[in-house]
Amino acid sequence: ATAFGPTITSFVQPEPVPNPQDFVLWSFFNSMFCNPFCLGFIALVFSVKARDKKIDQDPAAAGTYGRTAKHLNIAALCLGIVGTIIFIVLLAVYYKNLRVGS
Repeated sequence: ATAFGPTITSFVQPEPVPNPQDFVLWSFFNSMFCNPFCLGFIALVFSVKARDKKIDQDPAAAGTYGRTAKHLNIAALCLGIVGTIIFIVLLAVYYKNLRVGS
């Protein structure tokens, strides 16, 4: 005769793998609208590399490419904003001098 007792099953949860960000949308925005010195395009290249590494299950390389893309995006956005402000100020000064000269 066989005895059937309670069965105890334990599950071991694997550690969650960090999902590094790739910043593709931000890079695409910067490459289309805010692209001083081609920084937005370079950020887009690094973002795509980060996404590829994420698909290849290499979170360390994806994190490295993602951080590089983030830093390039920050630089592109800051330079783009500063450039736009300088352009607006120069345009306003030009039109003011044009009116005064008339």
